[in-house]
Amino acid sequence: MSVRAKFKVVSITTSARWNGPGTMGTVKLQPVTSGSEENKKFYEATPSGEITLGTINQDALAQFEIGKEFYVDFTPAE
Repeated sequence: MSVRAKFKVVSITTSARWNGPGTMGTVKLQPVTSGSEENKKFYEATPSGEITLGTINQDALAQFEIGKEFYVDFTPAE
């Protein structure tokens, strides 16, 4: 069994890494609330929440943009 949610990027911040050179990126996502009929359906199932993702991988960080929406699948690890 898995659960699919839809989240939107609401902020992206970068800061110096505490343990070495380079930067740390932090991406915050919140459930979608509007913008399409699909988003309305997702909002009815997931009205609140937040995902915070931290990464030192700059290629991964570049995939995120403010306002961009992502499907998030929660599948048990077995």
